[in-house]
Amino acid sequence: MAPVTMRDVAKRARVSKTTVSHVLNGTRYVEPATETRVRQAMRELGYRPNLLARSFRRRETRTIGLLIPSIASPYWAELAQVIERAGYAAGYGVLLGTSNWSVDLEREYLQLLLAKQIDGIVLAATTPNGAMFNEILTAHVPSVVLNQIPADRAVSGVLVDNYRGGYLAGEYLARLGHRQVGCIRLPPTAGQDGRGAGFRQAYTDAGIALPDSAFIDGDYEYRGGETAVQYLLDRHPGTTAVFAATDHMALGVIKGLQRARRQVPDDVSVIGFDNISYATAITPELTTIAQPIARMGEMVMQLLLNQIHGLTSAAEMVVLEPTLIERESCCVCHRDTVYDAAVERT
Repeated sequence: MAPVTMRDVAKRARVSKTTVSHVLNGTRYVEPATETRVRQAMRELGYRPNLLARSFRRRETRTIGLLIPSIASPYWAELAQVIERAGYAAGYGVLLGTSNWSVDLEREYLQLLLAKQIDGIVLAATTPNGAMFNEILTAHVPSVVLNQIPADRAVSGVLVDNYRGGYLAGEYLARLGHRQVGCIRLPPTAGQDGRGAGFRQAYTDAGIALPDSAFIDGDYEYRGGETAVQYLLDRHPGTTAVFAATDHMALGVIKGLQRARRQVPDDVSVIGFDNISYATAITPELTTIAQPIARMGEMVMQLLLNQIHGLTSAAEMVVLEPTLIERESCCVCHRDTVYDAAVERT
């Protein structure tokens, strides 16, 4: 059977081929009744427009690429969904690639997306790797980077104020009376160590110096939080509160505390970072520092579309404010605990 053509649709709808083209491409106003007739004819005949040919004519694909570190992480999955919806609303399809925290795979996906002649790219780099940003700049493709923006790179980006978020977490726990606390921070390669730094500064401002041994490197994931809190308790068994730099790790922290027979929040308070949907699906519900995920997705698309449509040529950086969400996993500390150098284990 021969493929259905635009001429077939025009004949069925009793209009010209040019009118069908205007309906498909939105290039000129078409009476609503006529447009309805054309689209009904397309459905009846099973017509599918040749998007590849159209992209060659227009030099656009109406497609953007989204490259993130992991789809297994609730935070990245939720953010990817927000960006996909924002892209769809703007008339763009989204091609998703996940690097699984591998720099090599990230580079391969980036090259694959660029080879597909996408109209723009959103990159959440696995590491603050300048080479990745150089490749984007060299390709002259509209782009927005998520969560980390090298100061010397002319790349637009959207991120939350990580330092402020960490500070809010520390300030909150200090206000609840917790003096012996731990921080499960992001790995050094993440380029987001502001969360741990902000946490430390909040305690410094409260007159409490936290030892380096209270800061444990995590790995973003659930198991990383579970393992890290066990290590923290081995160093500081008197810990009364833990700040985990992602909610996913915070869930693991709670599991690790349960294994150690510590009740949350009666024995140890826990606060996370992100405000993923799972934060309210556990008992106790997780207190956390919320990232404005919906707003982040909107701003990513706005910056990207501004570049695609030639509305701006300068790099723009949007820094969004985090907020504290109080739930059930933190409580007032009733123990007057301080760090004892004698129990620190290196």
